[in-house]
Amino acid sequence: MILEELLETYRWEGLAEQIRINCFMDNPSIKSSLTFLRKTPWARTKVEELYVRLKSGA
Repeated sequence: MILEELLETYRWEGLAEQIRINCFMDNPSIKSSLTFLRKTPWARTKVEELYVRLKSGA
């Protein structure tokens, strides 16, 4: 859900600019991104922080 909302706002290109990780830059998909984020705590934290900033309007 978080990733889908971020994609609505930023699209893949915008996500790649906000968070420089390959799963957003190189042939991105929801499935591959979720797989990477589940295995990579630091990347998941960055995505969650971006989502909080989006929701808070910052």
